[in-house]
Amino acid sequence: MNTTRTLESVGWLCVRDGRLLVVRSVGRDAFYLPGGKIEPGESHEQALAREVREELTVELAPDRLTPAMLVSAPAHGLDDTQLHMHCYTGPGHGEPSPAREIQEMAWIDSHDTDRCAPAVVTVLRRLRAQGQCG
Repeated sequence: MNTTRTLESVGWLCVRDGRLLVVRSVGRDAFYLPGGKIEPGESHEQALAREVREELTVELAPDRLTPAMLVSAPAHGLDDTQLHMHCYTGPGHGEPSPAREIQEMAWIDSHDTDRCAPAVVTVLRRLRAQGQCG
């Protein structure tokens, strides 16, 4: 019997000049949205603020985050796993800078999908359809 596992995560949509901010962790081969797993007892917004602070040293105010989209896609690098990523927009305080496990960050558009995890490809397509990303 083939069972598919589901992972719930949160991601920050930060778009500047038609480009989306993405990050790549040490040892990973694809770019992801800043964000990650929700710890027990955290709201989506609290988890996102914590993850973005840890990954990029940017402060997000949980009460200023706005739900933008829910993305379902195969989890990159995990067989039989579906990712449900709750994406939010909101202002960040501070200039993004890779921290902790983040090896690289980049500003990308829809021409860079070959470097991205499946969920980010979906996000880029939606943002382009909305006229927010090149």
